[in-house]
Amino acid sequence: MSSLETLINCGTKLWLDSIDPDLVTQNRALGATGATSNPIIVADLLASGRFDDQLDALVSAGKSNEEIAWAMTDELVRGAQQVFQQAWESTHGNDGYVSFELDPLLEDPQAGPPHADRVAEYIAAGKKWSSGHNNRMIKVPATPAGLDALEDLAAADVPLNVTLIFTMRQYEAARDAVWRGAQRRGTLDHFKSVYSIFVSRIDVYTEKHAPQLSDEAQGQVGIVNAKRIWQANEEFWQDKNLPLRQEIVFASTGTKKASDPSDKYVAAFAGSDIETNPPATNTAVQKLGKTYARQVDQLPDAATLADIDKHVNFQHLEDTLMEEGIKKFADPQKKLLALIDELRAVRSQG
Repeated sequence: MSSLETLINCGTKLWLDSIDPDLVTQNRALGATGATSNPIIVADLLASGRFDDQLDALVSAGKSNEEIAWAMTDELVRGAQQVFQQAWESTHGNDGYVSFELDPLLEDPQAGPPHADRVAEYIAAGKKWSSGHNNRMIKVPATPAGLDALEDLAAADVPLNVTLIFTMRQYEAARDAVWRGAQRRGTLDHFKSVYSIFVSRIDVYTEKHAPQLSDEAQGQVGIVNAKRIWQANEEFWQDKNLPLRQEIVFASTGTKKASDPSDKYVAAFAGSDIETNPPATNTAVQKLGKTYARQVDQLPDAATLADIDKHVNFQHLEDTLMEEGIKKFADPQKKLLALIDELRAVRSQG
């Protein structure tokens, strides 16, 4: 049995952090049952030149840069959805999803619209891009505007992946808004939500902002934080008696330090819910030949937890990482629009 097979067998759902058509097919064969997308992934795919024919056709059809960007995102996500459709059907909607991220430029500090307009745009776009898709999740960031849009989106039967969550505060705000919206539905038969907790970026943050952490605690804050949120999620939904599971997505599971084992985060969360691993992480894990067992409910000793609670300012962590996260998603979207503009210029010269 392969490493990834043992990970799946111990209770983890494996989703790919990419919608590259080739990688989706490869990772489906390895046991992946879903995928996620973001502007970085889409921009890199279109910059590769592999989709120039599609881009050229859209330019020739007179589409605007924004229309082309979203048409290509939609096409790439649709392709991945087809690959995972069987997983959705066989689990009756508990798995097999592909995430479609809404416009990150809504959060652009310089050019983004006012708060109320951002909320309205998230709601309208979420309904638009989910319509007609049974295994597409709409990805909404846990920003103030994103959080304020969740209740109406959940009420409108939109499957949701709340992303850019770094803290318990964000998770609880997102979960409560989604649950309020879900209870406005006529039925909860198809209610599905997931909450993407970013992990490795937290350990990058603590090295810079909490150097006083003990050796035992440094490099473990992302894991401890995500496991605590996972436990809170388990407890909240336990008595709701829902047909489908409302799950945590352990995101940002690729290691950032060369000295860390490639499976540091993969191993830590084994046993429950969803891991969205970058393609390189899945490849590295598969080569290890390890057998994974449930670790998601195991925490460090009390002294290590106390050290983390004493020295980590989670509000400052959230503020810092949200600012970075918004920029990391907005910049690739700008890059994508600039790329399309360049293609348009080349066509007009030809």
